[in-house]
Amino acid sequence: MTSTRMKGHRVLSLLLWMCAVYFVGIYLFVGGFLLVRLEVNRTSTCGDVLEPGGEPRDFCGVKPRFRRAVLLIIDALKIDFARFDPNNTSPRPFENKLPVFEETCSSRPDQCRLYPFRADPPTTTMQRIKGLTTGSLPTFVDMGSNFASRAISDDNLIHQFGQVGKRVVFMGDDTWESLFPNKFYCSLPFPSFNVHDLHTVDDGILQNLYTTMVGDEWDVLVAHFLGVDHCGHRFGPDHPAMADKLTQMDGVIRSVINHIQNDTLLVVMGDHGMTDTGDHGGESQKETDATLFLYSAVPLFPGPPSQDEPDVVPQINLVPTLALLLGVPIPYSSVGQVLLPLFPEFDPAQGALAGLSQHEALWINTKQVSRFLVTYSALAKDIPSESLAVLQHQYENLSSEYLTFAREGRSPPRELSLALQAYLTSVQDVCRATWARFNPLKMTAGLIILALACLMCFTVSEMSSALVGENRFRLRAAVVVALLVGVCVAAGQLLSWGSVELAWCMAASAFTSELFFLCQALQSKTSAAVKNGAKAPKSASWRTPRYLLSPPLVVTLLRFASMLSNSYVITEGQSVTFLLRSLALYIPLRLNWDGLLLPANQDPSKPASFLPSPASPPSTVRKESSTLVAFFALLVGSLYLSLFFHGCREEQHACQPSPFLSSLARVKDNQLKNILYVLSVFSLAVWTYLLRKCLQHYGNLNSSGGTVFTARWILPLLSVCLGLHWAVSASPENSFRNLSEFIKLAQIFIPRAAYCLLGLGVALIWLDPLTVFVKTRPASGTLKNLSVPPPRYRASTGISPQAELHHLIPQIYQHMRRSLDDGETSGGNEVDNRPAVEAYGLGTVYSAPLLLFCGLLGLGLLHLHPEGMALSFLLLLFEMGALLHIHASSTTLCDLRGVYSGGFNVPWTPVVLWSLAATQFFHATGHLPTFSSIQWEAAFVGFPGGHTGTFLPASLVTLNTFASHILFAVGCPLLLFWPLVCEVRGSRAGKASGEGGEEAVMEMRLREKPQLFSSALLQLSARYLFILGLQVFASVCAAAILRRHLMVWCVFAPKFMFEASGFLVSCVSLLLGVSLVLRVDVAVGHWFKRLVPDVSR
Repeated sequence: MTSTRMKGHRVLSLLLWMCAVYFVGIYLFVGGFLLVRLEVNRTSTCGDVLEPGGEPRDFCGVKPRFRRAVLLIIDALKIDFARFDPNNTSPRPFENKLPVFEETCSSRPDQCRLYPFRADPPTTTMQRIKGLTTGSLPTFVDMGSNFASRAISDDNLIHQFGQVGKRVVFMGDDTWESLFPNKFYCSLPFPSFNVHDLHTVDDGILQNLYTTMVGDEWDVLVAHFLGVDHCGHRFGPDHPAMADKLTQMDGVIRSVINHIQNDTLLVVMGDHGMTDTGDHGGESQKETDATLFLYSAVPLFPGPPSQDEPDVVPQINLVPTLALLLGVPIPYSSVGQVLLPLFPEFDPAQGALAGLSQHEALWINTKQVSRFLVTYSALAKDIPSESLAVLQHQYENLSSEYLTFAREGRSPPRELSLALQAYLTSVQDVCRATWARFNPLKMTAGLIILALACLMCFTVSEMSSALVGENRFRLRAAVVVALLVGVCVAAGQLLSWGSVELAWCMAASAFTSELFFLCQALQSKTSAAVKNGAKAPKSASWRTPRYLLSPPLVVTLLRFASMLSNSYVITEGQSVTFLLRSLALYIPLRLNWDGLLLPANQDPSKPASFLPSPASPPSTVRKESSTLVAFFALLVGSLYLSLFFHGCREEQHACQPSPFLSSLARVKDNQLKNILYVLSVFSLAVWTYLLRKCLQHYGNLNSSGGTVFTARWILPLLSVCLGLHWAVSASPENSFRNLSEFIKLAQIFIPRAAYCLLGLGVALIWLDPLTVFVKTRPASGTLKNLSVPPPRYRASTGISPQAELHHLIPQIYQHMRRSLDDGETSGGNEVDNRPAVEAYGLGTVYSAPLLLFCGLLGLGLLHLHPEGMALSFLLLLFEMGALLHIHASSTTLCDLRGVYSGGFNVPWTPVVLWSLAATQFFHATGHLPTFSSIQWEAAFVGFPGGHTGTFLPASLVTLNTFASHILFAVGCPLLLFWPLVCEVRGSRAGKASGEGGEEAVMEMRLREKPQLFSSALLQLSARYLFILGLQVFASVCAAAILRRHLMVWCVFAPKFMFEASGFLVSCVSLLLGVSLVLRVDVAVGHWFKRLVPDVSR
């Protein structure tokens, strides 16, 4: 007797192993590609010999130009906010709101300057604080720690201020507290992660700022305002709230200027800018260009701005400038260049009263940078020797020339000053080019493991039948050998180095398991060939060039090659839409080419055959062809409409981001806001209605189980919660003042109620996944009163319970079909007093809970997106349904005409289409493989007051970013079920069971052949993993090959990180979807075991 249970543990084990091998390859490559630069743990001291005389001297003992400094950091204060245009009679909300800069610089040109302040990417707050205090250049990987900041170990201004006894008082963004723990004389930090809160941090600063300034308990005052940045994230710069916030900052700056003493320097600056949507993190000019305003109560500059002054000031240049103006050593690792206009020209008569002269400051800066360059190159050895030799030779010549003038007491010529500045600029350029340190060995190991993982995944997909059906599970041996090798490598490391590096142990284990498995696969191929007498087995057809160069695989390889093009990565949203539409068009074209799309023409000249013709009725073929064409049109329409929801990269200058990407709270026109809200709620209602209608159509809403309860009640309640949450979130803060507290509570409890409903629904689906309604009734004449007899089955008593269980599935469906089609009210050979069984929803017993799970999960993910994305999610539902029906119709057309491949295998074409749709929907929700496009607002849905940790907000942002990956990976098994759901008479139903093609038993056919079921599920999952893994491998190759490319850090590295993260999320989601299918199979098995005794008594 054939087993009726799937080999689920074997399927899950193989999938887990393949995912683990991919993870190891990604981990190794990341370890070699995204390395931070070496941190030089040395600090500058007051006794460093940096002055021209070359004698030891207490540098800090010289009277500095300023005794105090006030640093006002207005987060995201872009230079466009600071400029004032008196001719602009209709300014936008962010224009002309800071007239204090223009008024002060016009009335007192020798006391202040306004400069564009250019940041080095990444333009995130933690990295900017690090650059503003250390003078060093950040590396790309630093961005990952923006919300998990660790203490700065490099020498920095805060440390230097403390070394000389200056009292540093800080207030504002709590990021400073984590970067400089126990470094402040007094600290007043406020939480910074809640971007919805525009006032708490700023109001907290203002309560303490002026009282601190009038006191004498400080030397350096740092105040970091966050309101402008949070307003940009929440509303964007073009919003009335931004005008209010900038006006408030204008008043703050005016008040501080009035409190500035003669010995105090005021520095007002932004740490970065923002895009037109209020985001930042990338390297576009709108994100990098902030504001720098310098002011002193006494003359600071020789006069109005001259042509010699810089047009733009790099942020790292502020570090040596502040250090020398305040009389502290320049931080050891700084590569910044002093801002010369802040230092007086050389005048021997003025002596030390005027502080350092321009040439002295420039020389000290040059010698400090040269000292760091020598130290760093000796430790890291990653600066090219040619570049290092050129810089050292250049410094020696400049040093000799400058010391000659210094010993003679003459002022160095202008040419020497320019040469020193050119040297400092050259050092910065060399450091920028080389501080992307790579570990070629780890990168190569990661590439090899990922390449073998792709090959292994492809092999598993094509050998799924053998892997599932073999008696000896070959994976067990591969894992055991891999673990032994990993342990041996760890022992070798421990004996040789005294420590163990886990990365190489995992690499050895993964590589060994891959080789072991591939060798076993090759051995099985050889043994099969020998057994067949030198004749290639049928399963070897996948190794032929014709198979490997089929259109779906060609499209996959084309995407692989395109990853090396920055143009493709930039325009991937439009490119994937084109590929998806083209490959979908290939299906009807290929069917038409094979003569399967239209009914077969009968040749009257040919004699009639004694055997029945395999051709199906023309009406059936026309119906399936029409269905295929209709859903292809729906797919094309959905793809076209989804283009209206795309975002814009910084490289796409002519692109305008979709208005649907903004939350309703940002919309100023109330009429437009109402229209968008109605459209969003309508899309939500259609989503819920279609899911319930589909389940109702197949009879899955008749039982009283947990899954049916979820579909009946939790799904609509979750939709209501979303609609209410959108209404509350769209309400302006100043409206409904009497209900303001109620609205604040609703913004907390309604989203959290949605989370609870979502969790309850998922739990009920998992615990009770069956949607089958069974009713036992006497088979009497009561059926005569019904117009359509219900399906029924009378269990046989002439066979054993085990045999009855084996034959129950085909029998129950054959009787149900005959009952419906022939209008039987009672079987002629049935005994009236024997019980019969009515079963509803059994034909979609696998797909129904999975479909409901995807729908419920889709609403939960929509909850984390802006309201306008409800339309995009509805288009996603249309796309998924269209792809499923196109696949089902094409399969049915092939089966109706006798082109049957056997089993339940899903071809490559629908799998590739499914993966393309996942990428397409990623872009259709406004997401891009750039850090500035991350929708951070998702972290505060249900948590407007912020979080105490980083795990929960990071999880919410991840779910928002990779919603498409999650939905398509969880729903991937639907590709296996949908042709069975939509099967018709004469298709694979009869051919698969040998019943002459008369019955269509839908998904119950999977229970008849559990080994084929397991094999098809493994093959489908492995194929999907192969396509996703190949995309990761392509992005890895692009990042490795183009690691010195001009656009590696703005295009290829972010693309790799998003592909790798999306792959990890997809793997987890795919395993979740497969696990749910296996859970349903176990529940179905238990259901039949309970049913057999009940109907046999």
